[in-house]
Amino acid sequence: MNTGSVVYATRKDPRNRRAQFLVFGSPLIGAEEIEEVVATLKSGWIGKGPRVAEFEEMMALYTGAKHAIAVSSCTAALHLSLLALGIGDGDEVITTPMTFAATANAILHAGARPVFADVDLATMLIEPREIERAITPRTKAIVPVHLAGRPCRMDEIGAIARKHGLYIIEDAAHCIEGEYKSRHVGSIGDLTCFSFYVTKNVTTVEGGMVTTSNKKWAEKIRVLAMHGMDQDAFRRFQGAEYKHYEVVAPGYKYNMTDFQAALGVHQLRRVESCLRRREEIWNYYASAFFDLPVRLPARDEARTRHARHLYTLLVHEPDCGKSRDEVLAGLMQRNIGVGVHYRPVHLHPYYRQTFGFKPGAYPNSEWIGERTVSLPLSARLSNEDVDDVVEAVRDTLAA
Repeated sequence: MNTGSVVYATRKDPRNRRAQFLVFGSPLIGAEEIEEVVATLKSGWIGKGPRVAEFEEMMALYTGAKHAIAVSSCTAALHLSLLALGIGDGDEVITTPMTFAATANAILHAGARPVFADVDLATMLIEPREIERAITPRTKAIVPVHLAGRPCRMDEIGAIARKHGLYIIEDAAHCIEGEYKSRHVGSIGDLTCFSFYVTKNVTTVEGGMVTTSNKKWAEKIRVLAMHGMDQDAFRRFQGAEYKHYEVVAPGYKYNMTDFQAALGVHQLRRVESCLRRREEIWNYYASAFFDLPVRLPARDEARTRHARHLYTLLVHEPDCGKSRDEVLAGLMQRNIGVGVHYRPVHLHPYYRQTFGFKPGAYPNSEWIGERTVSLPLSARLSNEDVDDVVEAVRDTLAA
């Protein structure tokens, strides 16, 4: 990799195959995280405790939200956010089919019904006009998904929500660094849900976070995330006297642990430097692929910051002579890990069988879902790794 000009590595293997498989989404874990995890283990406090509290404070400060609640996953964050708003049986929640199934699954967990709105073909993000068409008297909330790290058009979505009296829960699993018109993702909608899964820009291996500026919702989420107890273990064991707890709601086991937060506090301290590295890789890919018969990511919208979570090519067979799955196979044969983000939710068997969705219901999402290929984009990648990805893409398309 040469940031000044694109130079392709020369391969000795006639198959142009790496010696070692390049894992898709492998995170950058530094010595600080390892030392913090060891220190946490030695401390004797590895459940929810002081490191979780520190991580929550850091997230609130980073996003500009008043409250941050660490939980076990982004799925848990979405579920709890819906419950905090009182959304349940008989309600509808509008989201995009171009997302991981967890977004829609969480709506079902809450007892509500997911209603889909198609996406913009260029940005792959939920289309505000389609949201408006999907609203019914039963609609209670909108869940926009900042896919790949690209912020949705939150001004338009916010206007629709205000017009119809709807809540906004942002699915920001891909978008911790994102900004929309000078506002940081995490402080725009009513509640925002983040993921710290192993492939995400900040990882705790498994984990999630809810941010909000509404104290009532924050407290309800804290209670529901810990079995419905009004006092968690860390709070009970602070001070000179034992504090009894009471179960005030039928809650869940959705808390984050100090063992996980030990990774998160250092990951979050490096979030901006890791974004800069991914930005370098993103720009290098753009230069390396500009002449290929594939569709590259759309330009960033003015006054937004893309979190650079996924670099996605769209492989259209009439343009390049190969199907998406042929390209996936070619890259895997060259030891390059890849991803598909995503097959639209409404086409998965459960959703088709339960709700009667059929192909053609959301044509833009389906067009993207048949053509999308995500390439490695991690701060852990070396320059040689990035060159291997570029060469493998070019060789696969030329083969």
